[in-house]
Amino acid sequence: MAETFMFNALRAAIDEEMERDPTVFVLGEDVGHYGGSYKVTKDLYKKYGELRLLDTPIAENSFTGMAIGAAMTGLRPIVEGMNMGFLLLAFNQIANNAGMLRYTSGGNFKIPLVIRGPGGVGRQLGAEHSQRLEAYFQAVPGLKIVACSTPYNAKGLLKSAIRDPNPVLFFEHVLLYNLKEDLPEEEYLLPLDKAEIVRSGEDVTILTYSRMRHHVLQAVKTLEKEGYDPEVIDLISLKPFDFETIGASIRKTHRVVIVEECMKTGGIGAELCASIMERYFDELDAPVIRLSSQDIPTPYNGTLENLTIVQPPQIVAAVQKLVQGQV
Repeated sequence: MAETFMFNALRAAIDEEMERDPTVFVLGEDVGHYGGSYKVTKDLYKKYGELRLLDTPIAENSFTGMAIGAAMTGLRPIVEGMNMGFLLLAFNQIANNAGMLRYTSGGNFKIPLVIRGPGGVGRQLGAEHSQRLEAYFQAVPGLKIVACSTPYNAKGLLKSAIRDPNPVLFFEHVLLYNLKEDLPEEEYLLPLDKAEIVRSGEDVTILTYSRMRHHVLQAVKTLEKEGYDPEVIDLISLKPFDFETIGASIRKTHRVVIVEECMKTGGIGAELCASIMERYFDELDAPVIRLSSQDIPTPYNGTLENLTIVQPPQIVAAVQKLVQGQV
């Protein structure tokens, strides 16, 4: 076991897959000599050359389209979005091309493509750099969407995403890159479609993902002291949801709190809530509670920024109300 930062875990995943498979390459702004905005590709160009660590112009629509074309020919591109908010400029390529070409070509083309990079609310990055785009893409057919939350799952999931024959949007949180964890020395891969039971419990199911996993675990420390027994599930797969794991938990606890950094209106939690009501309504003893970011552009002011996203005390209060039957 070796203690590793999350950005180095992602770098190791890319390095191992590039070494294993010569069709894997990385492209994006400053991914070569500079090593990426958060150093996920640091010094890889020295090992693999500038054609496999391809620095691009600031033109997301162009280089994302180029990556899709490369995937059609049998290569396995990894697109780094310097900030995931910029990928709105490539929405057409991702939705109309990457998501649909396998279907519209009658299966003649596979699109083994990974689009990865930082997103989420950072520390005073301003509205345009604090985007959470996972819900934007969730309605697009043909895409897989994954959100990593720890160095361990970041590495195992990214390796699986690179090997997958379908387009995978791989969301990393800007504030988790310096998270540390002991990683196994031996190779491992993790499934892209499975949630993780972070903590087993009997009282309530808390569904979360990405950075909010860590806010939930802070809240759990308080809840445990007060005698509550929450079950915490990191969704990891945002498309498709792992309803086998989610359903088994709801049948046990009969109560659900969803904690997300996505916007409340039309967010990941909205789709999850609707699906839970369709599938498990008779198992619920109370309405599903959604804790989401406020529907406003993220303020630059640090105090106001914190007020727009879910904080651990709000999670504690929601669980208390739900378990005590006050909802």
